[in-house]
Amino acid sequence: MEKSRRMERLVILAKQLTNKPSHLFSLGEFADAFGCAKSTLSEDMSMIRETLEAQGMGTLETIAGAAGGVRYLPCRPEAFVHESLMRLAEAFSRPDRIIPGGFLYMSDVLFSPERMVEAGEFFFQRFAPLAPNYILTIETKGIPLALMTARAFNIPLVIARQGSKVTEGSAVSINYLTGSAKRIQTMSVSRRALPTGARVLVIDDFMKAGGTARGLIDLAAEVGARVVGTGVLIATVQPEKKLVEDYTTLLVLHKIDETLKQIDIRPAS
Repeated sequence: MEKSRRMERLVILAKQLTNKPSHLFSLGEFADAFGCAKSTLSEDMSMIRETLEAQGMGTLETIAGAAGGVRYLPCRPEAFVHESLMRLAEAFSRPDRIIPGGFLYMSDVLFSPERMVEAGEFFFQRFAPLAPNYILTIETKGIPLALMTARAFNIPLVIARQGSKVTEGSAVSINYLTGSAKRIQTMSVSRRALPTGARVLVIDDFMKAGGTARGLIDLAAEVGARVVGTGVLIATVQPEKKLVEDYTTLLVLHKIDETLKQIDIRPAS
């Protein structure tokens, strides 16, 4: 019977922990919920941690002290990340994704929960040491990726608007130059959404010249926030010099050949 109860407890603990990445659970709340000693729970956590790490599914971090507890960190082995990005690149390489004008159809992948959860966890793995406390993106296609990144970090997502909306209240707006089309556009963010002093991670789905990412960085600076990193799902090889110098991309788009119906896209090295 005791073995059965422990197995049940392990399943529930693993489910709750992995459902909320980076959320700090106190052992006290688990002890109350299961009616067992904290020492017993510590043994349970060790078993879950060992299993997660052995399967390459992440790890548990234990924080000591009165305000401490345990949290799940979605850190994957580099081999897993590379294989996953290879599959993602393959999905983007289908010839039927080519849109007249040399564009790439991405919406089905960008709105796939499974793929964006993985991509968000990969960004967590790469940017966790920078300790951001807000994710910033611009509407609309980058929202799922940014939301899943925010989930992995367990921090709020802030969405910059193209233009401003009265329902957002007082807002900060800037004009920015799109890097590829060289058009001046406007983006804004609510003053309530992004506080002064925030540590911001900018996330976007696609970067060509980097105009949108540059605009998001400037917008964050305008409200007194600090951008600690920039992550994009896909960046193009050309132009080589972008408006953002320091960024991390998961995939690199080398070429779209409309005539031969070929797309050359690969994981970033």
